[in-house]
Amino acid sequence: MRVIEAHGAIIPSVGFGTIWLRDDVCIRSVHDALRLGYRHIDTAAGYLNEREVGEGMRASGIPRENVFVTTKVPQAELAPGVFERCVENSLKNLGLPIVDLLLIHWPSQKVPMPQTIKSLCDAKRRGQARHIGVANFTTALLDEAVALATEPLVTNQIEMHAFIEQHKVIAACRKHGLAVISHAPLARGNALDHAVLKAVAERHGKSPAQIMLRYLIEQGFAVIPRTGNPEHMKENFEVFDFALNADDMAALTALNTSQMRVINPPFAPKWDS
Repeated sequence: MRVIEAHGAIIPSVGFGTIWLRDDVCIRSVHDALRLGYRHIDTAAGYLNEREVGEGMRASGIPRENVFVTTKVPQAELAPGVFERCVENSLKNLGLPIVDLLLIHWPSQKVPMPQTIKSLCDAKRRGQARHIGVANFTTALLDEAVALATEPLVTNQIEMHAFIEQHKVIAACRKHGLAVISHAPLARGNALDHAVLKAVAERHGKSPAQIMLRYLIEQGFAVIPRTGNPEHMKENFEVFDFALNADDMAALTALNTSQMRVINPPFAPKWDS
C-alpha cells in the first residue's frame, strides 16, 4: 500500500470516500472496501453516516489499528462548545475512542479562526484524534491556520483532479509540509469521457477513472474516490500496477485550465485564482 506522510501522519494514498452513502449501502460498501484492501476510510459528521461507517468497519473484521479513519467537523459546528460536542458525537457514532485524522470541513466566516484552531488542537491534546488538519482552505486561510496551530496540521483536503488548476494552494501546502488529499478526484464523473483522458486510458489499457486517480497519485497526493458500485470500487483501487509517462502527465496537466470546479457551495471561501 502506497502512503503519503506529513508531520508524523502516514496516510494511505487511496482512500474510500463515503459522501452520500447511507444506511445498508454504506455499511456494505465500507465492509467491501476494507475486504478489498482499502485501508483509509473518509467520512464526516455532515455525511450523516458515521454510525454506518463504524458498523461497516467492524463487520469487515479488519483490525482497527490497520485502518486510517478520517472525519470532519462541519462549518456550522465550529464554535467553542459546539465543536467539542460534535467531536464527541462523531466518536460515539463511529464507535471509536479516537480517529486518525480530524478535519475542519469548511472554513467559517462567522467563527473566528483562533477559536476554531484552538478547538481543533485541543481535540488532539485530549486524545480524540491522532492527527488534525483542514479542508477547503485557501492559501491565505492556510497560512493563518498554520500560524495559529499549537499542534501540527498534517493536511489540507481540497478538490483536485485533472480539470482544475490548484497550483497556488498546493504550493502553500508544500511550504507548510502539509499533505494534499484530493476529494472529488474523479470530478464527480463529469469529464470521464474527455478525449484526452480516453486516449491516455487506451494507451495504458486502463479506464479513464484509473487514469484520473493515477495522475494525482503520481504527484504525491492521496485520493478518496467515492462509489457504491463494487466494480468501480475495485477499479479505483487498482492503480498501482502502471505509471504515467511525462507525455501523459503533460497532456493531463494541460486540462487544468478547464478550471472545472465541481464543489463550490454558497458558503465556500473566495478561491485562489
